[in-house]
Amino acid sequence: MIFKQLHEPLSNTYTYLLGDQDSGLAILIDPVIASMDRDLAEVHKLGLRLAYTVDTHIHADHITAALEMKRAVGSKIAAPAHDQLPCTDVGIEEGIPLRVGSVVLHPLHTPGHTDGHFAYLSGDRVFTGDALLIEGCGRTDFQNGDADALYRSVHSKLFTLPDETLVYPAHDYKERFVSSIAQEKRRNPRLGNGKTLEEFESIMGNLNLPYPKFIDYAVPGNRQCGVCPSHLPEDLAQYCKQMTESPQG
Repeated sequence: MIFKQLHEPLSNTYTYLLGDQDSGLAILIDPVIASMDRDLAEVHKLGLRLAYTVDTHIHADHITAALEMKRAVGSKIAAPAHDQLPCTDVGIEEGIPLRVGSVVLHPLHTPGHTDGHFAYLSGDRVFTGDALLIEGCGRTDFQNGDADALYRSVHSKLFTLPDETLVYPAHDYKERFVSSIAQEKRRNPRLGNGKTLEEFESIMGNLNLPYPKFIDYAVPGNRQCGVCPSHLPEDLAQYCKQMTESPQG
């Protein structure tokens, strides 16, 4: 399998490129519209054709590139069926793998950050979205978030995976790239090291995080599979600009 981890610096989002050498087909997990041109250039450079974009959830901090990539190269849009988005081609459900040649994604419904959140298991790695970050997790105070649900998702769906499973999150804010289930079970200060549900709920209830600055534009746009608002405030316009150069993880 061809694998690349790509980084969008504005929202600190990781996009994952998975390619099948035999068929020449590829999947992009959590593509960002600001990095669309770069990501498609990467697919082309590797001699691949983009078959699917796959989102882990309806994002609040960036606009997905799913719709624009479909328009540009004909890729299909796959997203959680739970969210009932009319713009999707494939509704992701737990127990129904998504296959592109030899690349297989096994969807795991992991609600808590959002109610429709999914992680994707593929071989020795799991793409955890915002459900499980490196020594952290996504917030649970908007988009039908639920700390109790997130705790149970992580402990019953993710922490039960083999310890050596590699954890690739949707974001990292400290220039880290990958973790493992074993590491998160031991070192995650919110969810690991024997933290109880009550302790986790207390932690999440006392984060006092600011209101997400892009959420009022990102969520409606992502419910349309990636539509940028026609008029963005000047300080947010960069979220919808194409970026031809961007650091890569």
